[in-house]
Amino acid sequence: MTLTQRPVGELLRQWREQRRLSQLDLSIQADISTRHLSFVETGRSAPSRDMVLHLAEELDVPLRDRNRLLLAAGYAPVYSETPLDAPEMASVKSAVRRILAGHNPYPAVVVDRRWNLVDSNAATALFIADVAPALMKPPVNVLRLSLHPEGMAPRIRNLGEWRAHLLGRLRREIAVTADAGLQELYKELVAYPCDEPEPHLDNDVVVSLRIAHKGHELAFLSVIATFGTPADITVAELAIESFFPADDVTAEFLRGN
Repeated sequence: MTLTQRPVGELLRQWREQRRLSQLDLSIQADISTRHLSFVETGRSAPSRDMVLHLAEELDVPLRDRNRLLLAAGYAPVYSETPLDAPEMASVKSAVRRILAGHNPYPAVVVDRRWNLVDSNAATALFIADVAPALMKPPVNVLRLSLHPEGMAPRIRNLGEWRAHLLGRLRREIAVTADAGLQELYKELVAYPCDEPEPHLDNDVVVSLRIAHKGHELAFLSVIATFGTPADITVAELAIESFFPADDVTAEFLRGN
C-alpha cells in the first residue's frame, strides 16, 4: 500500500483498513461515534488537529505518516526529523554508543527504518568478513548484506531458515508501515538465490543465526530494541539489534577473541 497526498479522510480509512479494523471497531477504540468517523473518512466532516492525532495514535500510525495526515488535513506537522549528527541529538548518539560498546564482545548494530546501517560495534566484524566490498558502500543495508550471494549468505549454515525469518519480519513491517521503500527491498531480497528450503516458522519459538567463522560454526539469537517514548521521527525509526550467543561454544569463542 503506497500512501499519497490524498484527502485526510481517505488516508485515515486506508490506515484503518490496513489495520483490519471496521469503522465500528475504531469508533469504539477511539471513543467517538461511528457516524462522526464515517463523516471524517468521506470528507463530510473536517477533523480537528487533535482528532487527526487521536485517530493516528489509535491506529498506531508511524510518526512520519502522522505528519502526512496533518498536512493532508491542512495542519502543520508536529513531529520533527532531526539529523542524527545534529548537536541536539548528542545525547541519543551517546546512549546508542554506550549500548553498542557495552555489548562487546557480542555483535550489535543500529539501523534505520529501511534497515540501513547507522552504527555498529567492533564485534560485527565477524559478520562482514569476506563480503563483497560493493555491499559495504554506504548506505549499507543489513538485510541485503545478510541475504546477498556475495554477502553473508554463503557462510550462513541455516540460510533457508534465516532467510524465511528475515523475509517474514520484513513482510510484517510492510504491513505495519505501508512503506514503499521496504516493498522494493522485499522484491529485491526474494529474488536472491537460495538452494535451501525455506520452512514455515509460525511454530518456532526463536530462530538462530548460524554462521561459519574461522573454522567454527557460531550460533546467535537476536533481540531488537527501540526507544520507548520518541517524539522525533529519526529517533522513532532507530532500532538496535543485539546478537547473543545461542550456545556455549559461541560464547567461549567470542570471549576468547
